Amino acid sequence: MSTNVNIPSSQSSITAPTPQNTPLTAAPINQQLSRPTVPDIQENEDEDDEDDDDELSLPRAGNNNVGQAGVSGLGPEQHAILTQLVQGKLSGLIGKSSGYIESLPVEVKRNIEALIGVQSDYIKLQKEHKKEYMALFTPLFDRRVAIISGISAPTEDEIKAGEEQSAKDDPDYTPLPSLSATAISPSLSAANPGMGIPEFWLTALRNHIGISELVTDRDAEALKQLTDIRVSYPSGEQLGFRIHFYFAPNDYFTDKELTKTYIYKDDLGYEGDFVYERAEGCKIHWKEDKDLTKSFEIKKQRNKSKWFFLVFLSGGDMELKTLPDTNRTRLIRKVMNVDSFFNFFSPPVPPSEEDIENGNVDDEVLEDLEDRLELDYQIGEDLKERVVPKAVDYFTGKAPRIRRYGLGIR
Repeated sequence: MSTNVNIPSSQSSITAPTPQNTPLTAAPINQQLSRPTVPDIQENEDEDDEDDDDELSLPRAGNNNVGQAGVSGLGPEQHAILTQLVQGKLSGLIGKSSGYIESLPVEVKRNIEALIGVQSDYIKLQKEHKKEYMALFTPLFDRRVAIISGISAPTEDEIKAGEEQSAKDDPDYTPLPSLSATAISPSLSAANPGMGIPEFWLTALRNHIGISELVTDRDAEALKQLTDIRVSYPSGEQLGFRIHFYFAPNDYFTDKELTKTYIYKDDLGYEGDFVYERAEGCKIHWKEDKDLTKSFEIKKQRNKSKWFFLVFLSGGDMELKTLPDTNRTRLIRKVMNVDSFFNFFSPPVPPSEEDIENGNVDDEVLEDLEDRLELDYQIGEDLKERVVPKAVDYFTGKAPRIRRYGLGIR
């Protein structure tokens, strides 16, 4: 089974109607209609009374302005029933061919196929476009890593550019004092030419509304060793992206890099967006008793069982004997799954179409799984489009503030 999740687009979703769904003439709904010349039929009042309980009473044709006053004359219950009937009729027409495309000449149909081919080239160009931009961004991300880690000190030009941007964003911004006006220990300055930014990525992730819900206090100790997050696009025909998490040596796992890959379907969605097909995580090589996705509980259990054994006597007889309770204790280790950010690298696996069709999956379980898949895809998309490119805005809290006030951040 593949779960389709449309990626939100910043572009307008307004599109032209498809030929098969477009009527040749506008329907005369709510247009000014002339009053019918046929006189009203006077029906027996007794028959009307009998039929009131069984039929839906609609306004008579003799009413003025049928399109407006007539409909407004319905009661709430009758209006709801009529609306439901109309909507049900229209929904049955959506997606159905009117025969227009089928009636076109072969030459026109060939042109349609050509447009489909052009659109497929558009998808390929989008992929290459992202790769080209990523190549331009790489030197900037390399510089970011150097400053965060303290490998390199920032230049005066970089600091000046940052202060100008901060002053532009915040009229109350106060420029930082120069290093010459700040007392710094000579030994500290010599040991750390660039002091870096401690816990940069942990803070940035915790300032993202969705990701912060995944990070536990136990996770924080490991995420303090997160040195960089990058995004790459796989080579070949496959559509999608991969998120790379780089770690310094730590007490929890031996991996220097953890990855999560999101794979798109080959075809674009209806609004021109990429559609997710599945996600693939990676195996984490945990150190002994350091798995943050597990909880280990050790209990003492007292041995209260009795031992039974047979004693073979001379002459072929047997005798059942028992030994008393040894009253010894043993240690029982219980392992339980727990919430953790690192479950992100073990994405939920959707059931097969066959299991769903055969009713082997409970509806509540399936609904919960769909919610988890949607959340997983959304977090991946936010990491790619927001957190990685604008990491310092999430570190400072600027990005959450902007999004909270509905201004967006792109």
